[in-house]
Amino acid sequence: MSWQNHLRVVLVHARNSLNIGAAARAMLNFGFSSLWLVKPYDVAFRAARSAVGAAEVLEKARVTSDLGEALGEASLIVGTSGVESRSQHHVQRSLPEGSHAIRTHLESRQAALVFGSEKHGLSNRDLSFCDWVVSIPTHENCPSMNLGQAVAVCCYELARHAKPVPALQTPASATAEQRDRIVETLLPILERSGFLRPDARRSQTEKIRRLVSRLRLAPADARMVQAMIRQVHWKLDHP
Repeated sequence: MSWQNHLRVVLVHARNSLNIGAAARAMLNFGFSSLWLVKPYDVAFRAARSAVGAAEVLEKARVTSDLGEALGEASLIVGTSGVESRSQHHVQRSLPEGSHAIRTHLESRQAALVFGSEKHGLSNRDLSFCDWVVSIPTHENCPSMNLGQAVAVCCYELARHAKPVPALQTPASATAEQRDRIVETLLPILERSGFLRPDARRSQTEKIRRLVSRLRLAPADARMVQAMIRQVHWKLDHP
């Protein structure tokens, strides 16, 4: 399998058909084909399906309401953001620097590159799924980029400039799907214990999700952790 097939491009809340079409065409230009859309504006997605030169990617594009599902088997999740003023809880790398790490991972494992909506970018909840954040070095007088252009620049950088760097290779780690299962299994227990407060449930959940990601559990360890949490849950229900 070609390394390009290991990349998922994920668009969250995309609202403009031209941007969706441009993103799909850019992916095709540089050899990428796995496109996922999370809660896109339905009218825009239907219109985008007729985008010239992008049909091949759009016909296979998957639509979901769940970001966790879109990330699936990816074990490296990289968010994209140009917002420097917002408090970041992630390591932030520029695209030229970060592309080599992404390309190295793609040599043998799946990764996801996540883009936010045209208007608001990625929310804090969206970013809580990500391992780190990559930004495109734009001019200070015009820092924000069109969504379709941002996808094109990232795909170009990965396909044309980035190369595998053995020193950047990391051990195998749990996929996004495994991490999400751990979090979803843990939340009911934390809620019953009183750790999750109703007035702060959302922010606490984001912190827990970031914590699980930072642990970088090996796949077997992730399965064991989930089994232990399930056993605790069962015991609470059957004292």
